[in-house]
Amino acid sequence: MPATLDAETAGPVDVAVIAFDGNRFNGDVAPALHDLQANGTVRVLDLAFVTKDAAGEVAFVEIADSEVAGRFEQLTGEEFDLLSDHDLDAVAASLPPESSALVIAWENTWAARLTTALRASGGQVVLMERIPHDDVVRAVAALDEEVGA
Repeated sequence: MPATLDAETAGPVDVAVIAFDGNRFNGDVAPALHDLQANGTVRVLDLAFVTKDAAGEVAFVEIADSEVAGRFEQLTGEEFDLLSDHDLDAVAASLPPESSALVIAWENTWAARLTTALRASGGQVVLMERIPHDDVVRAVAALDEEVGA
């Protein structure tokens, strides 16, 4: 995995905010992210933790600041500082008291070759959306009902 990010050959970059009820985030997602990075599916570019206590006080946790964050340390090599203070403030403002969030930016390395080919061909992605999990569950259930009917 290259140590630098080349904008011309990089795959698409996504930012995800994963919210957790309560401030009991335990880092169990770290091994799954590590597997994705180790097999070349994604490359973690930046991540941060945001917590809000019962009084509404916000804290930003850096990788070296806690045991939980330490579980993610193996995911970060060269960080590209894609998450700004403004971004993290916006996430914090959206969190209810007694909750936390993992904010992560990753390159979709699996799509780098396709993205480079699209650019070279003058193509560009003009729309891309993620179908919410609940919609997928409903669609699968509807198909199962059709097959069973």
